[in-house]
Amino acid sequence: MSVSIRLAKFGKKHAPSYRVVVTKTRTKRNGAFIDIIGHYNPSDHTKEFTIDKKLYEEWVGKGAIVSDAVKQLIEGTYEYIKYEPKKATSKEGGKAGGAEVAEEKEVKEVEKEIPAEKPAEEEKKEEKAEVKEETKKE
Repeated sequence: MSVSIRLAKFGKKHAPSYRVVVTKTRTKRNGAFIDIIGHYNPSDHTKEFTIDKKLYEEWVGKGAIVSDAVKQLIEGTYEYIKYEPKKATSKEGGKAGGAEVAEEKEVKEVEKEIPAEKPAEEEKKEEKAEVKEETKKE
């Protein structure tokens, strides 16, 4: 089974910190790990990153797969992007979920465009009335 060097997330809800761990490739992000070889704290204003280079080189020499994030951290090119979901706002009644409100508007517009269909029974009655009128005229 292959081994990888990657980040495992720890810390508080809005203040994450990461451990650089050596783990089996198939384990979960925060699952069991073989060794901790470093730390990364993006919440700190200094964006502290420490790693034991000796252990790192040892595991890479054994054939460990290094994740892109860890490679970039070691090179110094990693850019941490804080996750901030877009807040949906709408003009109607201050409801959240602007996409849902937009879909409702589209449905209403489509309903307006389609004329209300007459029930089949009424159409048959009208057809019979038209036929009777035509026969009277002849």
